[in-house]
Amino acid sequence: MDIITNKAQLLHLLKQQIPNIDAVCDEPMKNHTSFHIGGNADIFVSVKSEAEIISCINFFKEHDVAVTIIGNGSNLLVSDDGIEGAVVCIGKGFSDVSCNGCEIKAEAGVLLSRIANIALEHALTGFEFASGIPGSLGGAIVMNAGAYGGEMKDCVVTTRYLDNDGNICQCSGDEHAFGYRKSRFKDGEIILSATIKLMQGDSEQIKAEMRSLAEKRREKQPLEYPSAGSTFKRPEGAFAAKLIDDAGLRGYSIGDAAVSDKHCGFVINKGEASFEDVIALMDHIKTTVREKFGFELEPEVRILGR
Repeated sequence: MDIITNKAQLLHLLKQQIPNIDAVCDEPMKNHTSFHIGGNADIFVSVKSEAEIISCINFFKEHDVAVTIIGNGSNLLVSDDGIEGAVVCIGKGFSDVSCNGCEIKAEAGVLLSRIANIALEHALTGFEFASGIPGSLGGAIVMNAGAYGGEMKDCVVTTRYLDNDGNICQCSGDEHAFGYRKSRFKDGEIILSATIKLMQGDSEQIKAEMRSLAEKRREKQPLEYPSAGSTFKRPEGAFAAKLIDDAGLRGYSIGDAAVSDKHCGFVINKGEASFEDVIALMDHIKTTVREKFGFELEPEVRILGR
C-alpha cells in the first residue's frame, strides 16, 4: 500500500483490526523527542500491551509498511521531513512494574527514573546510576545506557523481546552481549520486558546517592535546553566532551543548534534548531576533532528520518 496517499485508509483498517488502538496520522515527532525537533510520522501508534505490539507489527508487515520503534524519545534526532511509514511508540501505556525480593520486573516503556524510585521504595541498591537518565527501559537495554560508573549490563539479568520473525524470545546474562553503548539487539527486534536484579541496601543511603547524582546533573549538564543527551560516544582513549572543548568549539553554533557552554558533550536546541542545523553542527564537530586530534567521533544520538 502507498503509505503517502493512503494513510487515512490504512489508519481506518488498523483501527478496525485492533479495537481501541491509540493511533493517528501525521503526528509531529517534535512532540515525542527531547530535542523538540522532527517532522510528522505518517502514522503514529502508542501501544498498551504485548498483544497490541504483536498485532501492530503483523498488520504493518501485511501491508508492507515500514515500522520505526521508539521509546521515550530522549536519544532521538528526527528529520524535519518526518518519518515515512509507521512509528510505534513503546511508552507510558506499556510500563507495568513489579518487585519481588531483589528483582524488579518491568515492561519496556517504563521510565528508568520510575524503576529507580521503586527500587528506593524497596530499599534496593544498584540502580541509582540510572535515576536521572531520561529514557525508557527498552531503549536503555538496546544501547546499554549508563552514567556515573553504572550501566544496564550491571543489573539486567533477563530480557524478553520480539525477534524479526515475530517470535517472542528471551535472553539471559552474557547472551545480551552488552558492550559500550551496544547490545545484541538488532534493528527490528523489540524489547518487551526485562528483569533487573539489585541488592538489598539502606534506603537513606540510596536516597542520598540519588540526590547527589541529581545535583551533579544539574550542575554539569544543560538541562535547561532541549537535547538528546550526550551527542557522541566516548572514543577509546579519550573523552568526547574534552576533545570538543580542546578543539575550541565550546558554544559554537549553527542556527539554533549549539555546543553547550556548560557541557561540550551536549549539542543543544537553543530555540528553533532544525534537523539540518544539528546535522551540520555534528559534522563540523566531527571534522574539527578528526583534523586536530585524529579521533573519529561516533554519534550516540539515534538519527531517524525519510
